[in-house]
Amino acid sequence: MLLFKGVPASPYTRKMLSLLRYRRIAYRFIQHSHGQYKDFPLPKVDLIPVFYFENEQGELEAEVDSTFILRRLEAEYAGRSVIPSSPALRFLDYLIEDYADEWMTKAMFHYRWHFAADAKKASDILPYSGDTTASDEAIAAKTAAFKERQIGRLYVVGSNETTAPVIESSYQRFLSCFNDHLKAYGYVMGDRPGASDFALYGQLTQLAQFDPTSTALTLEVAPRVYAWVSHMDDVSGLEPQTEDWLSLEAAPDTLLALLEEMGRTYVPVMLANHAAALAGESAVQTTVEGQAWEQTTFKYQAYCVKWIRQEYQALDEANKSLVDGLLVGTGCERLLQE
Repeated sequence: MLLFKGVPASPYTRKMLSLLRYRRIAYRFIQHSHGQYKDFPLPKVDLIPVFYFENEQGELEAEVDSTFILRRLEAEYAGRSVIPSSPALRFLDYLIEDYADEWMTKAMFHYRWHFAADAKKASDILPYSGDTTASDEAIAAKTAAFKERQIGRLYVVGSNETTAPVIESSYQRFLSCFNDHLKAYGYVMGDRPGASDFALYGQLTQLAQFDPTSTALTLEVAPRVYAWVSHMDDVSGLEPQTEDWLSLEAAPDTLLALLEEMGRTYVPVMLANHAAALAGESAVQTTVEGQAWEQTTFKYQAYCVKWIRQEYQALDEANKSLVDGLLVGTGCERLLQE
């Protein structure tokens, strides 16, 4: 049985929980506070969720990157794949998964800690995820420290007074794009979910259904998206068919609209961050949608650009041509240029 640890308020934990249910992989979910597992091996980076896999010696090893864990599970557990069979669609799925994991998380963190009402709700509730039996006094002491620490970390994802308008307008446009797509398809990847669906779902469990400001916006602009998040909690009952994947030979306008939104915001920030990381600069300064963007350089996201390009280069010429034809004019094509 697969063993992993996380917390319900973590978008990446929720991403993987929903994935495991859909794929019908037996698992044991360890709430982060369950002390009986405190002696398990530590991951190289202290992040959640943490998955524990047995190595050749039968010893447990800890892994934390949801993108790579998802693909390891594909290799080790057969059936109900979340990786599209078409190489070109597989690449787009990977690209949108990265958008969710690396750009939508900016919106999630921003809405949670930029607005007073959201920060109060999060700091009042989330400290209990470590121990719901903790005394009121212990929680009160945790709450203030937790709130201060999280607000102080806004710079890590690039949320600040300068970038706030970009993040907020981007989330609103995403809601409209995704709401339109869901009018015709059950999932981003067609009538069965891909990796990108689970990644978007993870972020939206918080944006669309927990944090007050972004939840109110979601209900106003895209109630269909709110309902989709609840639907995605458990799609283990779905019986997917090969023909349920999108056909890129007739890619829907709604998918192209999502790619165009990614090209407007996610792509320029990822490229600017990548350039800053290569130059050894500690800060990123660029322009997005005609507005200033400033953030601390994030080395991991520079690796993300490298991995996206590797995925693209692994395609044969026919599938590269198909991807190129879809991305041209969306802005996303810039991400593939060395």
